[in-house]
Amino acid sequence: MNKIINFTIDGIQVQAQKGETILSVARKNGIYIPTMCYISKTSPCASCRMCVVEANGVDGFVLSCNTPPTEGIEITTNNDALQNERVNIMKLYDVNHPLECGVCDKSGECDLQNKTLEFSVERQNFSARDQLREIKHWGLIDYEPSLCIMCEKCVHVCNEVIGDDAIEVKFGGYSSTIIPKNSEMLDCTFCGECIAVCPVGALTSSGFRYKANAWELERVPATCAHCSAGCPLEYETRHSSINGADEIFRVKNNFEFMSLCGAGRFGFDFDNKQSSEESAFNKAVEALKNAKAIRFSSIITNEEAHILQLLKEKLGIKLFNEDARLFGEFMKSYGSLSGKLHHSGSLDAIKQSDAAIVIGSRIATDNPGVRYALTTASKHNGAKIVYAHPMEDVLMQNVMTQMMKYEVGTEEGVMALLAYEILKDADLTESERAFFDDLDLGYIYAETNIGEEELSYMSKSFTRAKKRVLIIGNDLIAHERAGNIAMLAALIEKYSDFSLVVVPREANTLGVSLINTLERDENIENVVGYNAKGDFVISSLGSADLAIPALNQQEGTVVNIDNRVLPTNVALQFSGYTLNDLAKALGVHKDETTHYTQELRREAGFKTIAFDDLENFLSPLGEDNRGYLLDEVALEASGELEELDDLPEFNGTIIYQCDPVLQFNNYTLKAEQLPKDNFLHGSAQFSVAARISDGDMVEISFGKTKIQRKFKLDSELKGTVALNPTFDISVDAGRYRFEKSKIVRVM
Repeated sequence: MNKIINFTIDGIQVQAQKGETILSVARKNGIYIPTMCYISKTSPCASCRMCVVEANGVDGFVLSCNTPPTEGIEITTNNDALQNERVNIMKLYDVNHPLECGVCDKSGECDLQNKTLEFSVERQNFSARDQLREIKHWGLIDYEPSLCIMCEKCVHVCNEVIGDDAIEVKFGGYSSTIIPKNSEMLDCTFCGECIAVCPVGALTSSGFRYKANAWELERVPATCAHCSAGCPLEYETRHSSINGADEIFRVKNNFEFMSLCGAGRFGFDFDNKQSSEESAFNKAVEALKNAKAIRFSSIITNEEAHILQLLKEKLGIKLFNEDARLFGEFMKSYGSLSGKLHHSGSLDAIKQSDAAIVIGSRIATDNPGVRYALTTASKHNGAKIVYAHPMEDVLMQNVMTQMMKYEVGTEEGVMALLAYEILKDADLTESERAFFDDLDLGYIYAETNIGEEELSYMSKSFTRAKKRVLIIGNDLIAHERAGNIAMLAALIEKYSDFSLVVVPREANTLGVSLINTLERDENIENVVGYNAKGDFVISSLGSADLAIPALNQQEGTVVNIDNRVLPTNVALQFSGYTLNDLAKALGVHKDETTHYTQELRREAGFKTIAFDDLENFLSPLGEDNRGYLLDEVALEASGELEELDDLPEFNGTIIYQCDPVLQFNNYTLKAEQLPKDNFLHGSAQFSVAARISDGDMVEISFGKTKIQRKFKLDSELKGTVALNPTFDISVDAGRYRFEKSKIVRVM
């Protein structure tokens, strides 16, 4: 049990648990201690000294941010001596700080402004020779050294939360500055988290610079629409001119506790600007009346999914969504053995873990939220992280402790080996133990390329771990043996101390899989596409037969990786029709789309809470009060593991369908600031195997698809698997992402 430490702060009796500092206990009890360099989600920077306090019996001041209390100690947070210390610190911070507040992007929300006023610094007693400090332009990020106060927040968050470790302090006294690490130019994933945590205007968004003052912008709380992490953000909007329409000027996040990737921060301009006409609306109604099916994507709200389900029942048509269908089938198989519908893990469980296995996902780009949680676990808990995948990923090098490289297509065998190793001493049923006894281990070791010694090393590294998590990616969900893989994952969760996180592919894959009854997609006529291909297309992407609003133009909810129902709000108005308008014309009637929120499927875990009653905030201590967690749903646990199938072989040139950093789908493709890296990336070995060279235009054939791309030789890749982006093309989200391909140079 954790030892409780009793002490006082300003005469108030408080308690601390092991690992807590004086500052964290003070915040928990609503006691104010000023800080300039502290962030809750990183280790203390301890550079500003604003948080100093006095401790009875201790000479000098004590840094409250990194000092744990002792039993019975008496802490004083404010007196004349402490006030004088903090005033002098502020005077030093203000030395030659340019008075550019009128044009500084941070003005109005600047910690330096606030603390200068708070401590009544009315005159400057110190000075130093000023220096020429050139502004650095690092792509999406600008750095102005003359404004930098060297708090080091940016360095800590880049290393400890994001995992890029791309910047560092170049020490030189008054000449100290922030510089790219081991590079002339900033080489990172451009998440922009350094901009978010910067307390002054030193690090800024190059796309936002000088466009607006903080007090001119209206903040709209919402949920990021780009992946299943469901990160909280605020769209900051303002009219573009005196008589102009509103625009999103930038995106911000609660950096104290949460993080955003670059797509969430910079890829906000995916709103649909296409107009709708009444004639197009009438054609859409007729198309739905005559439709045999609706094909739709998972980048929609729960309420839209519910309306589509009602239209299916009203019109007697089919619903196609392979992404959500396969996810739902995977979780159904999981539930047949676990006895419950929802996985047990969460992003917070990953952050708190001290051991993790990631399998079947290029997780750094598939779901940056999971990557950041793994980085936090690694840097703060010393977590041992096993990364199992056919391809190495340089973005995971800073956090993974073991790379388990398996052969393409052998995921069922790898999961069987993991379960065999993890559950070798578990109290299994007779049939479950028989499954493992019947495994041909020699065959599986040979075909997967996973050695017995690798599994033993993993177990040894996990020996002292108390909080373990297994993270399952889309390569397993879309695998032809996904059902058995899901039951193996359920078995690990059931008989070990591993919690399980299954990573949905799209923003609302999980929600759609719970709400809709989906059929296997068929190539039939009279299919209406809803944000998807079809004979008649209703879409928020533009160039559609009928335009509808994008997710940043809608109210509604989505379900994220944590099984949490999250609200999102309208950042920009859409002057046109919605799915609810179409539904009303077809006899399915609610005044507003969000009136369906409280009618979402109770048997899937949704609650009867009206949209307007959903909370949408983080507490001062970081508790997530957005929406609600799905209720747990019990299922009949009657599933039985099947004998392993023969493990497939993938020979020749293989492509892996995944997106580059900052791109996820056709919506991020629309974003002006995000780079459009649509090259086919391959190694020198792949180049030789495919008989192509760097810069060649090539035709890639896989399945029934043919596309042309320029080939880019990538020194960070190895082997005969190339990375093929999908954000700029339409690829079936339900397909297994490794594809045998034919690659021909285009003359």
